[in-house]
Amino acid sequence: MEFNKSKLLQVVKKQLAIDMNCNIEDFTKESIVFCEAKLNEGRRMFNRQSPFLEIATMGKSTVVSADSDILTKVRPLLETKAREDIFVAPFIFGHSLNYIPDFNRIKKLTPPDGFTFHIIEGKEIHELYKNPGFENALQYDSNHPCPDAIAIYATYGSEIAGVAGASTDSSLMWQIGIDVIPKFRNKGLATSLVSNLAIIIMEKEVVPYYAAASSNISSQAVAYRSGFTPTWMCSYRNTFDGNAPYDCDIKIKF
Repeated sequence: MEFNKSKLLQVVKKQLAIDMNCNIEDFTKESIVFCEAKLNEGRRMFNRQSPFLEIATMGKSTVVSADSDILTKVRPLLETKAREDIFVAPFIFGHSLNYIPDFNRIKKLTPPDGFTFHIIEGKEIHELYKNPGFENALQYDSNHPCPDAIAIYATYGSEIAGVAGASTDSSLMWQIGIDVIPKFRNKGLATSLVSNLAIIIMEKEVVPYYAAASSNISSQAVAYRSGFTPTWMCSYRNTFDGNAPYDCDIKIKF
């Protein structure tokens, strides 16, 4: 398959529909869509929080996918709300911005001066696990449900300066992560690693995507400079158990 903008978007909609157990058309509606969550074949193999709730938008509809018992409780709370209000519901923790390549801007880039790029795939990537500091780019787990598929790493002399890796989240889409050692940052290394890796992945007829927390401006900047465009936003955690994720570390007293 030779990708273009339309084909990339169609794959994203198909993947999200599998993940959230909804219809592809649901993402283009001008409404809120509620659907019962299921572990469908072909889903991205993330560990799901239990009870499960995920909310996603590609800019038009807001799709709410949840376990059946949760769905019956959140639907009356959300069905009359605007998208912006839904994403700040008190039981939602964290938002992820997700990017795919922009065909008008993405291109292969040469390594910055002094750096050399190396491409490795499959089990060869496990050799990189001996080098700490690249947790955003590598799984560091040979048995991970979303195994590392391919990586590009940059060396400066004998030192590994940065790694861009892609995890096999599903057969349709691989997620790119990037880490650059602090002393080698601000040299264009992250941009060139991510853009080159994305092009290689598309040559394998797989859609690459890049995810960044809504508060991580530097990561979002890397996505933009690498030739990616924001495509969907989703929640990635809930607090239905009554605890905030950092209750053990942060206490607010009035």
